[in-house]
Amino acid sequence: MTTDFSWLSRTELLIGKEALQTLATSHVMVVGLGGVGSYAAEFIARSGVGKMTIIDGDVVDPTNRNRQLPALATNHGELKALVMAERLKAINPELELNVISEFIDPDMVLEKISTTPDYIIDAIDSITPKVTFIKSAVEHKLPIISSMGAGAKLDPTQLKVVDISKTWNCPFAQQIRKLLKKQGIYKGIKVVFSPEDPDKNSLMLTDGSRFKKSSYGTISYLPAVFGAVAASVVIRDLISQ
Repeated sequence: MTTDFSWLSRTELLIGKEALQTLATSHVMVVGLGGVGSYAAEFIARSGVGKMTIIDGDVVDPTNRNRQLPALATNHGELKALVMAERLKAINPELELNVISEFIDPDMVLEKISTTPDYIIDAIDSITPKVTFIKSAVEHKLPIISSMGAGAKLDPTQLKVVDISKTWNCPFAQQIRKLLKKQGIYKGIKVVFSPEDPDKNSLMLTDGSRFKKSSYGTISYLPAVFGAVAASVVIRDLISQ
């Protein structure tokens, strides 16, 4: 079957046909389809990437509607992965899509990484599964871009892409760094983060389910910008190889 690139004509004007072919033969995995991951997945699909794996076991909750792409007033309780799968296939019907509607937990990480994607976007917002996933990606030498904390912040112009060892003023990144160091990992992981001072008054404690003990308040646009930056890193890295 011949791939139809006509819908990507504007993209081709910018990056060229060879780069489009590279994206069409690439496999990108997006783990976590919340405010960051859902937008990252959409931007990856709209770039013409030919194969994707999306992973998320959560359902749409009313509180997701302020920032998450799959969340609508009409689909509360539906699996985010399935909502996003339908959307991504509507964008690109030729997309080869592997949908995993499961929560990432430490025991299943190796199984999912065994599909050897060309790039991973880590948009997991729970500490233990995130650290396990990053560690496994490093051990398998898989390229990964990891999103740090998008909560408690308002200014999208402050986002940066750095090695995790160079992050500052991000409590979430500080926790991740600390746990990775216990695994002997000090650097070598590309991350998106914001050094903006977090609004600590927006912290909310949770019941600790799904490895998550607290959450910060969020604004509509900031997680989406995190997702856009992460997707841009993936696309630029893939076409520059």
